[in-house]
Amino acid sequence: MKYLVVLLVVAFTVLGCKEEVIEEPENLIPENKMTELLYDLAVLNGAKATNPGILKDNDIETMPYLFNKYKIDSLQFVQSDVYYASKPLIYQRMYKEVLSRLETKADKMEEDRKRKADSIKEANKKVKDTLAPKVLKSDTSTD
Repeated sequence: MKYLVVLLVVAFTVLGCKEEVIEEPENLIPENKMTELLYDLAVLNGAKATNPGILKDNDIETMPYLFNKYKIDSLQFVQSDVYYASKPLIYQRMYKEVLSRLETKADKMEEDRKRKADSIKEANKKVKDTLAPKVLKSDTSTD
C-alpha cells in the first residue's frame, strides 16, 4: 500500500510538471528555420567581432538583415527565442547544430588558408629560382 501511495505521488508530481510555462506563440519560427537564423547570427556576430568594418562597409546591420532574410519581425524572433529557451532539450539541440556547423566552417576555412599559404610559398620558390640566374648574369656583366 505504501508503495502505491508513493507511486501515485510521484506520478502526479511528474504529470503536474508537464504544464507549459511558456505557451507556443502563434507565429513560432519552425525549429529548422530558427537554427539557420541562429547560425547566421553567430556568423555575423563573429564577423563583427573580428572585422567590424566589413559589415559597416557593406551597410549590414545584423538584426534588420536577418529579419529581412528570414521574413520575420523582431517580436516573432523574441517570442520564438523565449519559447525555445523554455524547452532546454530543444534549445540545446539547436545550439549544438549551430556549433557543429560553425566548427565545420572553421575547419574548411583553415584548410583553404593552408592551401593558399602553401601555393603562395610554392610560387615564391619558383619566382626565386627564376630570378636567381638573371641576378647573377647582370652582376657579372657590370664588372
